Amino acid sequence: MFKKMTMAALALALGATTALGADSIKIGVITTVTTPAAILGDEQLKGMTLALEHLGGKMAGKSVELVVEDDGFKPDIGKKAADKLVKQHKVDFVTGIIWSHVLLASRKTILDSGTFLIGANAGHSSMAGKACHENFFSTSWQNDTVPMALGEVLNKRGVKSIYVMAPNYAAGKDMVAGMERTFKGEVKGKDFTKWGKDAQLDFSAELAKASASGAEAIYVFYPGKAGGAFIKQYQQSGLNKKMPLFTVFTVDGISLPKFQAANMEGVMGALDTMQWSPDLDNPKNKKFVADFLAKHNRYPSFYAAQAYDAINLINSGVTAVKGNLDDKDGLRAAFKSASYESVRGGYAYGSNHFPVQDFYMREVVKGSDGKWVQNVVTKVFDDLVDPFAADCKM
Repeated sequence: MFKKMTMAALALALGATTALGADSIKIGVITTVTTPAAILGDEQLKGMTLALEHLGGKMAGKSVELVVEDDGFKPDIGKKAADKLVKQHKVDFVTGIIWSHVLLASRKTILDSGTFLIGANAGHSSMAGKACHENFFSTSWQNDTVPMALGEVLNKRGVKSIYVMAPNYAAGKDMVAGMERTFKGEVKGKDFTKWGKDAQLDFSAELAKASASGAEAIYVFYPGKAGGAFIKQYQQSGLNKKMPLFTVFTVDGISLPKFQAANMEGVMGALDTMQWSPDLDNPKNKKFVADFLAKHNRYPSFYAAQAYDAINLINSGVTAVKGNLDDKDGLRAAFKSASYESVRGGYAYGSNHFPVQDFYMREVVKGSDGKWVQNVVTKVFDDLVDPFAADCKM
């Protein structure tokens, strides 16, 4: 039902693009439209449809069709989705992909077919290093870089010890490893909790261990539903009064309205790091945020922002080759130039086709409109290059 509703909404937003002729551009989207994690897939689609609305539903004069396939939050289903997109639908580009384990399972099918893969979220370390590919470009980040910025924040704020919690899967391990690359203090304890369709949502045992560890602060990575469960239990345990919370990908534009409605004050003042923020002062971001807020009555999350950028990056390539999608070299050169207007502001692509970009520390505050939002406190890094770029031999 969720998938049907999503597709109906997409068709309405894009002017019933499902009936397009052969002279159209097909963009395949692998994202999560079932399971509780579907809220994140829906957010990606919100960002993509808004981008296409801003483009008038066309690229280089050609109508655009989004072909959405569900990954079911599982790598094997994600691979089947990739097979279907490139072999049955014969899409021109593939984008989306929230989860690193889905990216790892589906990348070969897509890239071996000669199709460009524009990553809009997952950024596993292998894709930035030994498994880099000339037809893969990311509009997000390499997984380690966001927590690397967080580790530097811990250093600058004088934190000497932390307790770490993250889910036990590829990205969870990257998020911990990235933080440990830069943090100079002591990790007093570390828990990797069960992930997947039946992900662990009761963190009472881990929070008790954190409290007893003697650590000054707590660092967590819990996207989606798990993030909400963690924040609620963090506040209920009283740890919000004892151990400051530092997060990556746990608090976002999707979850903040729910936290506010539930009066979960424990999230106020929580700090995270990201390459984008709703309050970044550039014209593209202002339009994106304002129009998203008008449509959905809340601020966008980074999932929507990166998906919005993915569509605009694809458009920059299609425009550069004047709609001639057989000009792979021209598309690749246009993508590499990153000459489109990104909501994060200008950035460059490294040798591995991951962004070389700035990172910011953000804090949860009450905005001037009364809505809870994450705003920039300070810049942490200028033009950060991910640590795996040297392993890429393109």
